[in-house]
Amino acid sequence: MSTRLLLATSNGKKLAELQRILDAALGGHAVELVGLADVPQYPPVPEVGLTFGENALLKAREGVRHTGLPTVADDSGLAVDAMNGMPGVFSARWAGRHGDDRANLELLLAQLADVPDEHRGAAFVCAAALVLPGGVANGDKLRMSEDAVRFVRAFFDAGKPVGVICHGGWILTDADVLKGRTITSYPSLKTDLRNAGATWVDEEVVVDNGLVSSRTPKDLPAFNAKLVEEIAEGRHEQQTA
Repeated sequence: MSTRLLLATSNGKKLAELQRILDAALGGHAVELVGLADVPQYPPVPEVGLTFGENALLKAREGVRHTGLPTVADDSGLAVDAMNGMPGVFSARWAGRHGDDRANLELLLAQLADVPDEHRGAAFVCAAALVLPGGVANGDKLRMSEDAVRFVRAFFDAGKPVGVICHGGWILTDADVLKGRTITSYPSLKTDLRNAGATWVDEEVVVDNGLVSSRTPKDLPAFNAKLVEEIAEGRHEQQTA
């Protein structure tokens, strides 16, 4: 049985590309990818983050909240060296109206009119975030899915930042990614996490080479701040399975 995964987009080309990547990495039909057109409609979350990572995380969490499905979301844009990384997260509305590509481009080129060609360096930047449903039942159900376990392990193999809170760390024991790591969680998980090779500590938030963990929803402010920080840092070479 395939794992159903929401990609928080209405862009059919994005859906096709991610499905191709998942099929190549996990085998055909391991993950059933759905888009926003395939789930009940819900209001779009305002993209108020100051980094691509923050916005991706906002959209992924909103997808989980409204659908109960594991959700991947992304945010992307253009970062121009001579403009200190701008327009960045404002790329889609740089000229004032969201989605007016021609106006955005014309304004950007006008702002670079006096910049020599050799100093017009730029990069297209994309950040993606995966959020899994929380709660005791969901955590236990997810860890029983071989596809979900392989998917989570792939994040570690790729050096991606990972955040777990409450019972979220359960699936990491099945993914076998905790040996030598330091982690916290809901207290009832500490024996399982220790048996998987981790050092368990009772702290508000713990960061270990891209792995961010917290105990309960009361720790969310500290958890959110650290997770966004780790996502902004990008790939972590020591974040391996």
